[in-house]
Amino acid sequence: MGRRLRAPPYNGRVAGTLYVVATPIGNLADLSFRAVEILRSVQWIACEDTRQTRRLLAHYGIEARTVSYHEHNEAERSQELLSRLEQGESVALVSDAGTPLVSDPGFRLVRKAAEAGIRISPIPGPSALMAALSAAGLETDSFYFGGFLPRKPGERRRLLEQLSRLETTLVFYEAPHRILETLEDLAPAMGERPVVVARELTKIHEEFLRGTPAEVLEQLRQRGAVRGEITLLIGKGGARPAGSASRVDLAEELQRLEQGGLSRMQAVKEIARRLRLPKREVYRLAGLKD
Repeated sequence: MGRRLRAPPYNGRVAGTLYVVATPIGNLADLSFRAVEILRSVQWIACEDTRQTRRLLAHYGIEARTVSYHEHNEAERSQELLSRLEQGESVALVSDAGTPLVSDPGFRLVRKAAEAGIRISPIPGPSALMAALSAAGLETDSFYFGGFLPRKPGERRRLLEQLSRLETTLVFYEAPHRILETLEDLAPAMGERPVVVARELTKIHEEFLRGTPAEVLEQLRQRGAVRGEITLLIGKGGARPAGSASRVDLAEELQRLEQGGLSRMQAVKEIARRLRLPKREVYRLAGLKD
């Protein structure tokens, strides 16, 4: 009989594997044991900012070869990393903070690896999206994640109005210098749906501000400059109470919707849906005949 072959011991590394590794969003202690072992074992670590990632690696005493992978070189670098994977080398993909691909680079590389039949293994961990949802106090049976809201006010308002039709919790990332403008846009688009601003998650100054858009806006205005990483959550329901919209408000909104291409009946139906009012009540409040 021939010699019996024995499988080599599993050492946490599979050659030619692309690992998608979540990294801390603030507190360095949130890096998982498994993530540390993977980062120690791979041949390459593709990172959004090599300086940021090297600080994390140094904290854990990890020596590894890093290569930059960001939105400006993603197309070119994806092909280079794919070649290394096909040659049997393992690569860990990380972002500056949190889970790669969630409003961060990485999609091209993961898609190319999947198309090439390369094994892709997620190493789950920190995510500002999930951390904010878990502690916001809003319903989480379903939610919509929209990444970063548009920078231009007009585009942002149009998007918020479109999303107001969704009966689910909405989650966005927002820049601190735009959060006040965004909160100002919320009430006209979505009424008094509950709002949570999660700021500096897992860091020393972590906080959650809760209330209506106007209440949270006032809290932030009193501080002057707003700083820190922000996740904005908008809860279900909480629409503007019946009768709280003025006749002028409704007339102007009807006119705006009609100018946008809706018929009078369609515009009334849309406003009734937003305010959770019978259509007849919208006609009455706007001073129109049913």
